[in-house]
Amino acid sequence: MTGDLRDDVRALFTALAGHEPDGLWSAPGRVNLIGEHTDYNDGFVLPFAIDRRTVVALGTRDDAAIRVASTFAAGEGWTEAELAELEDLRADRSAGTWVRYPLGIAWALGQTGADLAAVPGVDIVIDSNVPTGAGLSSSAAIECAVGVALNDVWRLGLDKPTIARAGQRSENDFVGAPTGILDQSASMLAERDHAVFLDCRSLESETVPLGFEEAGLCILVIDTGQAHEHATGGYRDRREACERGARELGVAALRDLTVDDLDRARDVLDEVTFRRVRHVVTEDARVLETVRRLREEGPRAIGDLLDASHASMRDDFEITTPQLDLAVETARASGALGARMTGGGFGGSAIALIPEDLVSQAQVAIDGAFAEHGWGQPDVFVVRPSDGAGREQ
Repeated sequence: MTGDLRDDVRALFTALAGHEPDGLWSAPGRVNLIGEHTDYNDGFVLPFAIDRRTVVALGTRDDAAIRVASTFAAGEGWTEAELAELEDLRADRSAGTWVRYPLGIAWALGQTGADLAAVPGVDIVIDSNVPTGAGLSSSAAIECAVGVALNDVWRLGLDKPTIARAGQRSENDFVGAPTGILDQSASMLAERDHAVFLDCRSLESETVPLGFEEAGLCILVIDTGQAHEHATGGYRDRREACERGARELGVAALRDLTVDDLDRARDVLDEVTFRRVRHVVTEDARVLETVRRLREEGPRAIGDLLDASHASMRDDFEITTPQLDLAVETARASGALGARMTGGGFGGSAIALIPEDLVSQAQVAIDGAFAEHGWGQPDVFVVRPSDGAGREQ
């Protein structure tokens, strides 16, 4: 990470608070290599952290206030609340801005064991180069960066999986987005050049070597510019369909089904619910196979699994868009070994596993394809598997 974010966030903190921060902490955005909408179905996911990060400058206060500001809303100055008021703010969804993410993680840490009546107040300033609305988990990066900072200054002694669970609780219960644990786990647990293989039921995780650099490959992100919003209806509808399918099939979660159960599922479920279920069941199988191939054959062997994942999200889960489909098709035609939509869907980004020497060619082709359709130019950039959340200074 360049020093720019650190310098900017420190300068704004000092200007607003009148003194230097106690420290700087950061957390990355993430790309989900494969395993979409499996997390809230107790399934398997395989994300990795990216070299786009959120940086937090934090200083303690002599009172019980929490004040939040950011470089991307610098003109707004502080948003202030009392730590004791966070429960009331949780119930009041009228304020739906970005400040709910840092306030929400403070609330969630209180639910996790922090005594908010005993800890000092804090000033928090945030900066980020994780694109918002792109499906790269800018929200979890905020939650995790603030979470590790508060864990340190409040001396909570929480481990990284616990902070990840607090981040998910914040997103579910404070922000109001029904997301799973994938994003926060990737942001907290990642290691350089590795993916995080996470069992979303047991929350057991292990890192899996990716080997992209050694193989001459990289991940190209195509941000379509179509912002998506997890709290909107499409995501919630898909989650409800999954819960309905599990209930009608008599299992605790779709994780408990295998591909062999799909014939029975077709007979029991209505056509739409069946397709939603089929995506999750086959996606879990693709995650497990991707992990096996990465370990035994290397990254050049996983392209067809990425392609199959996208087709499933397009046809069975119906969460892609024409822009995402075009990005995937153009990347493949430009030499990508595989490509897929990543994130919650209904906009956001696609990713392509592509040889390093074909990146420029693919960028030009994707820009041209979008222009031919009269769509705005996408943001196309390379990401590298990065380390998870921690203290910067």
